[in-house]
Amino acid sequence: MPRISVIIPAYNEEKSISHVINDIPAELVREVIVVNNNSSDDTPKVAHAAGATVLDEPRPGYGNACLKGIAYLASKPVHEQPEIVVFLDGDYSDYPSELPQVVQPILEGRADLVIGSRVLGQREAGALMSQQIFGNWLATTLLRWLYGVRYTDLGPFRAIRFSTLQQLGMRDRNYGWTVEMQARAARQKIRYAEVPVNYRKRIGVSKVSGTVKGSVLAGYKIILTIFKLL
Repeated sequence: MPRISVIIPAYNEEKSISHVINDIPAELVREVIVVNNNSSDDTPKVAHAAGATVLDEPRPGYGNACLKGIAYLASKPVHEQPEIVVFLDGDYSDYPSELPQVVQPILEGRADLVIGSRVLGQREAGALMSQQIFGNWLATTLLRWLYGVRYTDLGPFRAIRFSTLQQLGMRDRNYGWTVEMQARAARQKIRYAEVPVNYRKRIGVSKVSGTVKGSVLAGYKIILTIFKLL
């Protein structure tokens, strides 16, 4: 099996983070990295107790947390770096047990980037809010029109070859992270695939889609990122 690492950005997820870590197939994953993104609760303590490597990123922002995890992996000796990196949310809305399906297209040599599509999978009622559904539709439509790629989702559950991830040159520090990855991959003609993943209501309240301000800022940043990378 290839070396697989998982990066989980986490902000105040003490009630959910152990569930996420415990559901990750241990036989497939070498290291689970939880990036504590300035939490005010016991997220880092709970994550460490569950067996994760815990990093601290005090600067708020989903992208900042992801970049911290990537920098940590890149600092390892080459022979210890992962071949595949999987990204998961820390709120237990994803099903970590579906990791084998998400990495399968890479293992089979069919793709270098795989997006877990919540649109193609089964969703618990209310798991995706109306603004998320509309935002996904708008963003993926713009990606199709402007970049010629056919995605159905900007889902956070995704896998990518580590060499490809480093090649992309990711920079976004907050809401635009997921769409930036897909837009940069399109510009660089990276092979991609989507696989259906299931989705449930998160534990706790979303810091983005759960507020009007968060939804507006996220939507604005996603659209801005799509056009900025043209």
